[in-house]
Amino acid sequence: MNRHVAVLKGGMSPERDVSLVSGEAVAKALREEGFDVSEIDVGHNLWEQLHDADPDVVFNALHGEWGEDGRVQGILDLFGAPYTHSGVMASALAMDKHRAKAVLRDVGICVPKGTLAERMSVAKAHPMDPPYVVKPNAQGSSVGVYIVKDGANTPPKDVSDNDAMGDLVLVEEFIPGRELTVSVMDGKALAVTEIIPTKGWYDFEAKYADGGSRHVVPAEIPQEVEELCKTWALLAHETLGCRGVTRSDFRFNDINDDLSDIVNKIVMLELNTQPGMTPTSLVPEQAEFLGMTFGQLCRWIVEDASWPR
Repeated sequence: MNRHVAVLKGGMSPERDVSLVSGEAVAKALREEGFDVSEIDVGHNLWEQLHDADPDVVFNALHGEWGEDGRVQGILDLFGAPYTHSGVMASALAMDKHRAKAVLRDVGICVPKGTLAERMSVAKAHPMDPPYVVKPNAQGSSVGVYIVKDGANTPPKDVSDNDAMGDLVLVEEFIPGRELTVSVMDGKALAVTEIIPTKGWYDFEAKYADGGSRHVVPAEIPQEVEELCKTWALLAHETLGCRGVTRSDFRFNDINDDLSDIVNKIVMLELNTQPGMTPTSLVPEQAEFLGMTFGQLCRWIVEDASWPR
């Protein structure tokens, strides 16, 4: 049994603070499960940090760039110890939202219409008719997301000042509806949660601040909607080549009760290869709903680790 676990946390992305909370929660849970744990605040010297810790297995609790986009996974492949979550290819593909959606569209999953655009040009003129969303193509946690509402006369000019978004940004049609999410673990879709922000929309604060949103699990939705969300979450997980635990986010447009065209009432927004493990995170809530404690969830993720991924 792998007894010594190195938990990677922090890192160099804009999601560093969230990752620190995830990593600390995971490390605490694994210690309570009987593992020896080394916590690594990841820097540019990760290779040396791993060799100094010399773990039996690596739990990757990083988020965003240099954490879940395939680059750290490449280092972990070279290091040679079993590690958690998805490998290089699946991580890189899932993190590239535009290309991932092209793959998912090909297997029949409905995704928003969108395009990549130069960030500076988006600030000068509407890249598409409002309403639309502008967001980084390779970030998560709703960092740097702009919603341009229907009837807006001007584009989001302050996009030009947000260098963290990168030179190319993703511009997508705005999808109205209820926010749903599905976790996949051990080859099964766990449950459907509805996320209800206490105000506005499901932005960074709503995800991570206490009281920022209310989670309803299981979601109070028609059975047909639940089944399709679960089917698509598992299909996306398998199509992108993911491993371990993933979480897929959806919008369900319930403007009327007609479910005869159910496929066109549900849209998949994205798949997360390394979902948050904070106190307000969704995967631990769904696992708990099915009778699994946070410690048991972290143990399963460690025991699922392998090399190469």
